[in-house]
Amino acid sequence: MARLNERWWARPQIWVEVFAILNVGFLTFDIFLAHSVNQFRNEAEYIPLIFSATAPIVLILALAVRYRWPAVWKDLGYLVGWMALLVGLTGVILHLESHFFYERTLRSLTYSAPFAAPLAYTGLGFLIIMNRMVDPETLEWAQWTLFFALGGFIGNFVFSLADHAGNGFFNPLEWVPVVASAIAIGFLIVPLLMPVSRQYIDLCAAILVLEAGVGLWGFVLHASGNLRGPSIHAFDNFIYGAPPMAPLLFPNLMVLGIIALWQLRNAEMMN
Repeated sequence: MARLNERWWARPQIWVEVFAILNVGFLTFDIFLAHSVNQFRNEAEYIPLIFSATAPIVLILALAVRYRWPAVWKDLGYLVGWMALLVGLTGVILHLESHFFYERTLRSLTYSAPFAAPLAYTGLGFLIIMNRMVDPETLEWAQWTLFFALGGFIGNFVFSLADHAGNGFFNPLEWVPVVASAIAIGFLIVPLLMPVSRQYIDLCAAILVLEAGVGLWGFVLHASGNLRGPSIHAFDNFIYGAPPMAPLLFPNLMVLGIIALWQLRNAEMMN
């Protein structure tokens, strides 16, 4: 027990847990900015805000007692994970209902509330549940973690495409996240379909680092554009302008992907 506690930092299961905690908590700010557009007109819009603010506390408490009471860690994680699934799927339906369900066209899909955004809760919920159900020292765990990183890039591809289609890709640079997401999808799907070499795993890691650079660049472009926005109030520009947090999904997914690739590399070496 003492040896496990001393080496918690080297255990991929702990890193994924910390990743989930930070991401759920970070969504609090994202939800606040997104739903401030209509000043939380629908009371249901407070649900993800409250969930994002409280769920990390539950997960932190669970992580604190993980070694003493592993059953408590699992049960609290399952509770948060299934609630995240419910919040995410409900959010997708409510977002689509804002416009898409009335017309059922690609145009209404583009101009409805960002339907892919609530899927972040769904992905995190599945990740939290998987982290408790699968042995973290196995190849299966690494592949599941990589699968969720791949799912994030698929969501990022759809989100970037739909969001930038809103202004008809006025700036050619708006194609960059679409292409970058497609490249990440193409590389990350291969280890899930067939055995790969260590060199290919390293190449995937290098691709993810470049993806993080694309996201940071996008954040600077979004933020600088909002700072130059039409309103004299910077906060209004960030609410009604380009979503500043959206490009940060790239470096965020890089972290999850690197964790998966690291464990995949170790599992391949042991086999």
